[in-house]
Amino acid sequence: MFAKKEIIDILKDNSQNRELFAHADMVRKENVGDAIHLRGLIEFSNICRCSCKYCGLQMANKKLERYRLSPDNIISCAKDAVDAGYKTIVLQSGEDIFYSKNVMCKIISEIKSMDIALTLSIGERSLEDYKEFRDFGADRYLLRIETTDANLYKKMHPNMDFKNRLKCLYNIKNLGYETGCGSLIGLPGQSIESIANDILFFKELDADMIGIGPFIVHPDTPLKDAENGNFTLALKAMAITRIMLKNINIPATTAMETLNPNGRIIALQSGANVIMPNVTTLECRKKYEIYPGKITPDKDIQKHRNCLEEKLKSIGRTISKEHGFRRQ
Repeated sequence: MFAKKEIIDILKDNSQNRELFAHADMVRKENVGDAIHLRGLIEFSNICRCSCKYCGLQMANKKLERYRLSPDNIISCAKDAVDAGYKTIVLQSGEDIFYSKNVMCKIISEIKSMDIALTLSIGERSLEDYKEFRDFGADRYLLRIETTDANLYKKMHPNMDFKNRLKCLYNIKNLGYETGCGSLIGLPGQSIESIANDILFFKELDADMIGIGPFIVHPDTPLKDAENGNFTLALKAMAITRIMLKNINIPATTAMETLNPNGRIIALQSGANVIMPNVTTLECRKKYEIYPGKITPDKDIQKHRNCLEEKLKSIGRTISKEHGFRRQ
């Protein structure tokens, strides 16, 4: 367990990086094992009502070709992923309220009948919506905070409310979801102290899943002239998070691989234990452009899963056959 000052010192000092990553990998192995959980990611809409300054999906981006999958198409994508051996489906979209509570509950019910775990990542909703989604079978909910610095949050998220974001996270937690959160490393104006506070917040929340990745500049956003986040700093934040929350699930994010061709494998050797392959229809995968250069598989679901399995074997890992809930 690290105090805040220790976290700051570790993040600032690169002389012990190898030891940090090795320690995080050992903690990972002892607490969650060598099996990697694959989460089949269905990005079912890139339409968003928000204006987050770093995100290519923001509503002001007129260059992005928008799409929505129908409920039947979403369910069909899920079935294809389950047939390919996936044990978890992640439904992710922009904040698109076209998908009402009733529509989402129908989709959730159909997918849950396939005997898999289901994660939702669809943004801020009412307590009633969260409760209904849970009642219809949703197991997990991912709602990234991105930064716990209230002032920076306000700058990065026009027309959004930091306090409401926190409220939503605790509503999700209190309803019994496995709760996912996460942060971007390298946002303009972000301090090392702020990153340390993010990690301490994840511990306070007792989050079950944490995704940490570097900020990547999108040319069609207000931050187009900023610099990308630092791969090593993001990896260190992820490693410290593993050491602080030993038994949680941590994805090797695609953003890691965007900055480093071997980024996800390095992350899996530094504390991560989850990969989230895209199982959306091929024609839609490249349109969900949160940031440019996003790793998007061009193979069908089964072929991509087979490729991942071979890659994981090369570092002594296997694909889990479980639903991938947090170990107790």
